[in-house]
Amino acid sequence: MQYNIVSTSRKAIMYRYLMPCKLRLMIIDMLFCGEMCASDILKEVTITQATLSYHMKILTESGLVNATRDGAWMRYSLNKDKTNEVLSFFVQISNDKKDCVCKTKLNKNGDV
Repeated sequence: MQYNIVSTSRKAIMYRYLMPCKLRLMIIDMLFCGEMCASDILKEVTITQATLSYHMKILTESGLVNATRDGAWMRYSLNKDKTNEVLSFFVQISNDKKDCVCKTKLNKNGDV
């Protein structure tokens, strides 16, 4: 498997906003069960509506979560394609491979 440093770095930057936040991981876990509206999510976590909106904005901008307005409500669901991409990304970086960045020698300029 060819190790694509550029695309892997871009994905890592996108996911860095997801992984450090336990709340976002909890929300994604809830959405694995199916679509939820904001009020249903708020019943499960002890945060304000404003805090939820902030985190949902990050999740929707990352492409991991779809948001659909339903009258006065926002309904959220997982973007299965993007979720599968994230899982594949973690499988790729967690498997030992001969062309891994840690095994690649860099020259003085930092090039491979």
